[in-house]
Amino acid sequence: MSDEPGPPPRHSGRGRGLNLPVPSVALAIGAHPDDVEFGAGGTLAKWAAAGCVIHHVVCTDGSKGTWDVTADTSALVTRRQDEQGAAAKALGSRGEVIFLGWTDGELDSGLGERAQVARWIRELRPDVVLGHDPWRRYRLHPDHRHAGLLACEGIVAARDPHFFPEQGVPHHRPTHLLLWEADAPNHAEDVTASLEAKLAALECHASQFESTMHASGPDELEKLEAFRSRVRQRLGEQGRRVGVAYAESFTLIDRL
Repeated sequence: MSDEPGPPPRHSGRGRGLNLPVPSVALAIGAHPDDVEFGAGGTLAKWAAAGCVIHHVVCTDGSKGTWDVTADTSALVTRRQDEQGAAAKALGSRGEVIFLGWTDGELDSGLGERAQVARWIRELRPDVVLGHDPWRRYRLHPDHRHAGLLACEGIVAARDPHFFPEQGVPHHRPTHLLLWEADAPNHAEDVTASLEAKLAALECHASQFESTMHASGPDELEKLEAFRSRVRQRLGEQGRRVGVAYAESFTLIDRL
């Protein structure tokens, strides 16, 4: 259970690592439907195409993901679950999409939530876990912060057998943790070949065109192309730092 400092994470190339070996199983933990696709969609699509089984855990119900003050939020929850399932398929997922169902905007990182995440890590046995960087400076959204903490703290609980023994599931220690929206990125994944799959998955979240993607209205197609251009530009900037066309950047923790 020791968390004593060890050697720093292993990096390579231009001061940061580039491309983990393709894992057999990957688990992405997001606060809301669409967070995984924004943070790591290209990486997951690349791995899925190479045979990796990718899973999603979505912590909240997404019920506040609209600017429509008259919205039927129960219907929105169902719609966002359907969109998340379609997005996972667009990435090439053959794994599970799990909804923990905590109320949007009210996620916490307490023991109950940690136990849920730890159980899914034990059940799904991923080699790599991906999640939000909870220590990103000036992060406003509490759900993103708490979901990131749950990914980190869930790994600790899942790896050690005396955490939540009542679960009756063998403990499991992943080999790598990748945190997206990283405050101090030290790793990148080349997503040049999977960029279009990431975009296709993002566009499955049509309920978010107005609020998140700024792509709704009578000129929706034009605004969608502008959204795609913004994504390509951001990933292009990250790619140039590591010598590839498009990349997603992360903080890599490989001593778990």
